[in-house]
Amino acid sequence: MKPELLEGKSTYSIFRSVGEAVYKDNPYYRGTESGVERLLLNENSAFKNHSYTKMFVLRDGNQLVARFAVIHDFRQKDCVQLSFFEAQPGLGDIFPIIKQEIQKYFPTCKKVVAGLNGHLNYGAGFLLNRFDEAPVFGLPYTPHYYPDYFKGLTQKKMFTYRFSMEVYHQWANSCQTFRQLDGLSVRYMDKKNIKAESAIYTKLNNEAFVSHPYWADRDDAEDLELFNPFRFLLDNENLVIAEMNGEPIGFYLWYPDFNQLVNSKRDFNLWDLINYRILNKEIDTFRFTEIGIIPKYQRSPVALALISKSLPKLIEKGYKYCEGGFIFEENKASIAFVSRILKRCYGEKPEPYRQFAVYETPLNI
Repeated sequence: MKPELLEGKSTYSIFRSVGEAVYKDNPYYRGTESGVERLLLNENSAFKNHSYTKMFVLRDGNQLVARFAVIHDFRQKDCVQLSFFEAQPGLGDIFPIIKQEIQKYFPTCKKVVAGLNGHLNYGAGFLLNRFDEAPVFGLPYTPHYYPDYFKGLTQKKMFTYRFSMEVYHQWANSCQTFRQLDGLSVRYMDKKNIKAESAIYTKLNNEAFVSHPYWADRDDAEDLELFNPFRFLLDNENLVIAEMNGEPIGFYLWYPDFNQLVNSKRDFNLWDLINYRILNKEIDTFRFTEIGIIPKYQRSPVALALISKSLPKLIEKGYKYCEGGFIFEENKASIAFVSRILKRCYGEKPEPYRQFAVYETPLNI
């Protein structure tokens, strides 16, 4: 099996065709993350200002059987990412072939992380369970056999938790009695000032997640670029911001499961927007995407205040379910927070719903 570096005008179209072949007959895959892939691999994105990318395919005779991008973010100088991996089943032990190419082109990097697509904000993880369900928007979907291609690498698991809106309501109502902090106020973003609001989101991310696994600082332009394609689907209430005496200290990002607008392998189009905004197509699930709070206030009632602020809009929208995450297995504080609240509501410890993993291994040994 021979790896081939893609270069020239048709590079991305060849790369994309491999993924299209993998999911051709899969009824659960959704193509709504393809915009992120195009942004990083086929457009002049802000992320490219501090990164370097090469695209490869694996050829078996005349047939293209796998693809992968190798991304080096200069802000993670020792790490190289094996990103946007797609492959047909039954290819055997292909990772040594891939690793050889990585070492050839990135000889100074000390480890490779498979399943991280440029940055955590762009997407991460190979699916480990629930292959017979469409993914919630923003979460990856991959075939069941992908982990077999990374056997022998260190597995880093991530989880989501799914629960009914009744439980979320009970959870948020319990927040109404949280200890008040003098000077704390909570508001929705103002989409009319999306550039400024996105910059606040970026700043808070960089401060809140500095110790998070695989985190790298973001620039304002990168997150604005990420929000921009979905600006007509998002509402002010999807980003909740906490301020202390007028200074932002935390945020809560949530959004509807926009994948329910799409029942095929394509990306969003104008008809989906019409369905959502004019025809009011029902979406029964929202994603509890992330809460980020600067270190000084991480053990304060700020998280509960953000959750409480969101409740009236969530009830108004009529959602039946919430899915939260992904949370890395090693992020014990976040798992404990979610488990504690849900145990209070359910009466027992909650089990993760979806499971994902990234894989890492040292290079040059």
